[in-house]
Amino acid sequence: MNRPLDLGTPGEFRAARLLDVLIPTRNRPAELAVTLSGLAAQEGVPGFGVVVSDQSDGEPAYAHPAAATMVRALRHRGHPVLLTRRLPRRGLAEHRASLLAASAARYVLCLDDDVWLEPGALRRLVTAMEELGCGFVGNAVHGLSYVDDVRPETHRHYEEWDGPPVPERIRPGTPEWQRAAIHPAANLLHVTAKLDLPAGAWRAYKVSWIGGCVLYDRAKLVDAGGFDFWRRVQEKHQGEDVAAQLAVLARHGGAGVLPSGAYHLESPTTVTEREVEAWEVVLAEEDAPQPA
Repeated sequence: MNRPLDLGTPGEFRAARLLDVLIPTRNRPAELAVTLSGLAAQEGVPGFGVVVSDQSDGEPAYAHPAAATMVRALRHRGHPVLLTRRLPRRGLAEHRASLLAASAARYVLCLDDDVWLEPGALRRLVTAMEELGCGFVGNAVHGLSYVDDVRPETHRHYEEWDGPPVPERIRPGTPEWQRAAIHPAANLLHVTAKLDLPAGAWRAYKVSWIGGCVLYDRAKLVDAGGFDFWRRVQEKHQGEDVAAQLAVLARHGGAGVLPSGAYHLESPTTVTEREVEAWEVVLAEEDAPQPA
């Protein structure tokens, strides 16, 4: 019999750690268990915390025995875990804002509930962040069902940083916006294979935005506004991660990290009502002509 699961308390969880992982979830017990299992196998970043915030229609996903076991495994390995519910739903940006508010760590990893991280991925991201000193670094997710679907026309969008990333103001219609074409399917796996990096090596490359697995310097994310724009967008939106990253890029710069250790589970989306792109709303406000 699966015993009752300790949820943890916000006050005890919120501490000045190096890293917290922030996971929003809804109606995905199996996927959440896989995501947590990837975290439980990470080494080289001792004591990182994990916050799971659930918006499921029924019982929370973390109550499923498989997910609950991974919560216990994380705690057994020395990782504080906070389990919360965020209801009623007010949209993706509000959900991420509440997760961010739960953390006092130096770095926060915004990790989707359908991403498995290979061993060593978290340590590589933290190493990249500490060496680059920018606002965020990320691992674009691989879709392994596309591993034989090679798209060489996308590889031209891969461009490495020569030195630390610098702030960039990126907008739709610019060449920089097209960088995102490198991330769908298994494109980044194919680029990585061509580079043939030695063991332990990594590269930082230029991005417009990254989905699924992004490590932020928390202070720089907050300085750029975090996800506080949730009050200005309607509930049925997507693209909240894009909006936040564009703001951080403009102030502090950011980079993708290759090789990526993030793998998409390729489950059907639970975000079925997405009438608005949050980044479009935010950019329209920022770029609107100012009164004379």
